[in-house]
Amino acid sequence: MNDKINKSDQEWKDALSNESYEVTRKAGTERPFTGKYWDHFDDGTYKCICCGEPLFKSETKYDAGCGWPSFYEAQDKNSIDELPDYSLSRERTEIRCSKCDAHLGHVFDDGPNPTGLRYCVNSAAIDFEKK
Repeated sequence: MNDKINKSDQEWKDALSNESYEVTRKAGTERPFTGKYWDHFDDGTYKCICCGEPLFKSETKYDAGCGWPSFYEAQDKNSIDELPDYSLSRERTEIRCSKCDAHLGHVFDDGPNPTGLRYCVNSAAIDFEKK
């Protein structure tokens, strides 16, 4: 992975849509079943919308029924940082892009085999590159 990307708040605002800024820079969450990738199943790679870091391969995407894009495995474990999140009065694990610190969503241990994980990601935090 490359060096960490650091931009000012204004630079992020200028580079992102309002929704992507709120999700990635302010740890917001889009409403379920509204993002452009929740039911998207083309072949390719999902990348961080802020810096372009490859995060998930389409082969690991599945329909978790939760209304957000869900993946059972990161493309590279080093591309995602995991942090404890107590914002809803219970512990969850937040996931962030390790290259630019963008909030992506959360990871849960209720996913399918082979990992048992569910990376629950906001569509506003990712972009897609078709294979």
